[in-house]
Amino acid sequence: MGSSRTLVYSTAVVLVLLSSATTDEQHDVTLDFEFMQEIQKPDLRGMQRPLGYFLDEGLPDFKPRSFSGPPVLDYPVKFPLGRPTSENLQAICLDGDHRPRYPDSYFPKSGFGQQRRKASAVNKAESWFSTCCKRNQTWERDVVLCCATQAWELSIESFCEEDSSVKDRLYSCCSLRGSDRLNCFHNNAPNPNYKPTEILPVPPLPFTANFNFDPNTCQRTPVPKKVDITFPPGRPTANAIESLCGNQKLRPLYTVKCLPGLDYEWLAHQAKAINRIEKAFKQCCKKKQGVLNCADQKWREELNKFCLGKNGKEEDFHCCKGEGGNERYNCFQNASPDPHYNMTSANEELSLPKICNTHKMIKNKFPVGFPLKSFVNQCCLPISEQDKSLCFAQKLEEISGSLCLKRKSPPAVHHCCHMPSQEAPQCISKILMDAITKATKVLRHNKKKKCPYA
Repeated sequence: MGSSRTLVYSTAVVLVLLSSATTDEQHDVTLDFEFMQEIQKPDLRGMQRPLGYFLDEGLPDFKPRSFSGPPVLDYPVKFPLGRPTSENLQAICLDGDHRPRYPDSYFPKSGFGQQRRKASAVNKAESWFSTCCKRNQTWERDVVLCCATQAWELSIESFCEEDSSVKDRLYSCCSLRGSDRLNCFHNNAPNPNYKPTEILPVPPLPFTANFNFDPNTCQRTPVPKKVDITFPPGRPTANAIESLCGNQKLRPLYTVKCLPGLDYEWLAHQAKAINRIEKAFKQCCKKKQGVLNCADQKWREELNKFCLGKNGKEEDFHCCKGEGGNERYNCFQNASPDPHYNMTSANEELSLPKICNTHKMIKNKFPVGFPLKSFVNQCCLPISEQDKSLCFAQKLEEISGSLCLKRKSPPAVHHCCHMPSQEAPQCISKILMDAITKATKVLRHNKKKKCPYA
């Protein structure tokens, strides 16, 4: 029994001593680790950061990997970049030098492989964006966007190829394919709007990776078109009936074959209504009496038919919602862009340059008695109207002298030759203008139907 008590007592003493030693050892380890932190903490004043300081970040955090080794630095990279769009394209081009770049000196000599690859992808994309944006003055906006998009996609492809070629954890988005991969990168972007994050401009990095962009690979967006139709037509009135009938041949009729598809049925409906109204006006204007009443009745009938729409369903046009007839007709009259029928091509100013479009008609139907070939060949060039007018004035002076020297000249030209020398060119110019006027009227009369969407 005594020996048992002695054994228990001895064991207890040993345990107490061991517990005390362990506590002291832990205390010593803690002090040693804190000391290690102090002596191994680097001097941040000389550390290389990205080119530019982040506005929303301080210096890198110090995070010990474990108690068994020294602390390591975290090297943040603003990755990935967002997809270029029409909304962020301006920021991509204007604020490029206020987003970070990552020189080789930003990282330690070894380690941080994936962070390095992310930094390289950002550097590539930003460099290629700069290439696209430099052509902003000569390329259309759609082409610049196409260029930036291709640069972004190529930087992603390059990053995933490098990331998958090393024994490291693959970046999650790279495990996807096609549009899913691109969407993943875009959705992970910390700055998808490409806002500036650097206080001071960032100098560009020397970069050798080539980016060959062919503008012909881009699908061009069609130039936006606009509706070109005079609808609704104004209501015939006593003040407008003379212009309505007198200028009818100068007002356009419309074709609907040119319209893009079902989305423009409403425009086709308006074009057909105008064609029917103009056809009715033509019949009314031939009458010797009751022209105004006829035109007004046809106008009301056709617009009521317009509002009825297809299959008896009311047309979605605001004037068609009027409760009474007069309310509807007043609405159409107030909405008309040409209520008095005086906005037609009848007011088009004729000038000598119009001979460029009418010389064939003049030669065949209204000959002037002298060749027009020299006029057309020398003055009908892709130059401004003012330059064309100057060219024609000069040619008239030259031709008036040569024509009057001939023994046999056309009667009209012969008449001009008997005038003082300074008036002869004006006389010949009048002959040409008369021919242009006649030819223009014929061309207007034979005009084709116009597309209401131009």
